[in-house]
Amino acid sequence: MVATIILTTVFVRSVITLPLAVYQNYILAKVENLQLVEMPEIVKELKRETAIAMKQFNWTEKEARMIYNRSLKKQWNNLILRDNCHPFKASILLWVQIPMWISISVAIRNLVYMLPHQDAAMVTYMEMSVGGFGWIPNLLIPDEALVLPVALGLINLAIVELQTMSKIRKDTKLQKYVTNLFRGLSLLMIPIAASVPSCLNLYWVTSSTYGLIQNLVLLSPKIKKLTKIPETPSQLENPYKHIAAEIRNRAARIPTFWKSRVKN
Repeated sequence: MVATIILTTVFVRSVITLPLAVYQNYILAKVENLQLVEMPEIVKELKRETAIAMKQFNWTEKEARMIYNRSLKKQWNNLILRDNCHPFKASILLWVQIPMWISISVAIRNLVYMLPHQDAAMVTYMEMSVGGFGWIPNLLIPDEALVLPVALGLINLAIVELQTMSKIRKDTKLQKYVTNLFRGLSLLMIPIAASVPSCLNLYWVTSSTYGLIQNLVLLSPKIKKLTKIPETPSQLENPYKHIAAEIRNRAARIPTFWKSRVKN
């Protein structure tokens, strides 16, 4: 039963979410190139043309700003249409992955409680009650050792930190709030996971582990080239060395942080 849960999770994520993750990276790379490579020149030219038009047609500053914003939006939409990379397409992974995660979680929960038909689910129920592993012989009960819940929280937290450490540009204030929100949710999952059956925990941990590995693999320039994800100004030449350096820097700041906390 353990192998069934793990292999099914890996198969589903490989067939459905991995291709969508590659597509998401492709769209985000195209959008970033438009924003950082092509748009600055267009903005510069539009500002020049707007300044000339203000003198020729005696536009007010308000009229010039309105026409400039309209022209800028039109140019942006033209670039998006040309490259077929509307930013909304990058959210397809989210709209597929979350419902899929919920659906599978509910399906496993139904197996635990033998829903909707007890007779049909009895065989699976019995297999899970004796098909555990190591410190969890019964997959129908929570992990009392808290190994899986803590692992889930740490793996999800690692995914959030990986996203942060793999960026060159500093996060905006909004991005920092979102990052802190996901950090909090990652830790909140620990007590939630500690209260659910171990089979559900096993699915969550396997899915999150796959997600962490997937994110690490997609950082590789070779993989990006193989999957035809365009190069971007923010792409790291040696992403793994960069992340390792970030981890060392954070580790070096821990003693200073605790010293300041003790003094306060």
